[in-house]
Amino acid sequence: MAKRRRIYEGRAKDIYEGPEPGTLVQHFKDDASAFNNTKRGTITGKGVINNRISEFLMSRLQEIGVPNHFIRRLNMREQLVREVEIIPIGVVIRNVVAGSMAKRLGIKEGTQLPRSIAEYYWKNQELGNPLVSEEHITAFGWAMPQDIDDMLSLSLRINDFLTGLFLGVGMRLIDFKLEFGRYYDENGDMRVILADEISPDNCRLWDSTTSEKLDMDRFREDLGEAAEAYQEVARRLGVLPDGGELNGPRMVQ
Repeated sequence: MAKRRRIYEGRAKDIYEGPEPGTLVQHFKDDASAFNNTKRGTITGKGVINNRISEFLMSRLQEIGVPNHFIRRLNMREQLVREVEIIPIGVVIRNVVAGSMAKRLGIKEGTQLPRSIAEYYWKNQELGNPLVSEEHITAFGWAMPQDIDDMLSLSLRINDFLTGLFLGVGMRLIDFKLEFGRYYDENGDMRVILADEISPDNCRLWDSTTSEKLDMDRFREDLGEAAEAYQEVARRLGVLPDGGELNGPRMVQ
């Protein structure tokens, strides 16, 4: 079997050429990093868990009409996705003050925001992925105004859906980061779709009763039991790998 060509090596995922034109293979790793890659480590089994969680959430989003790059899961660590032209802007939706927002604004972590806030970050690791405005994005040509409108509209819709889904299994969606790409269909028509992943790597998830952190912050803040937290998220969603089929979420009273 010919060795696949790796197209991109990331912190948490590698991207390989796909079996068919217009497809890619997304490989999830156990590598963990924080603070713009200055802190590195491993969370055992994270890649397997994130593959299942992202498969489940991307599939549910497709069911409600949110376009994304997911096609199907290939194995425990890989999934087949549509090839897109990644827009170099990360969209962060914040529902509760946490992380960099708390430090930047001096507001106590855990403060409920009066409404969801969208922030944009330029994907430039050398500069620490700086916070930017819509004016920066359009002035430097990183995205067009219509791209921004599409990304924001999809992000807010995703937030509404995921907030309810996670709350139903006993978790609060504090904030999360999304990436988008330009997808060109067989007719050459372009539309902006969701790409990358949705998992505890890019979502802050707190237990709705105890506020226990169930995400990458356990690694960032040296809280311990990061692998167990990821497993708990998967367990509540009903997708913990056990050799069986994909199950639905388990309700928490």
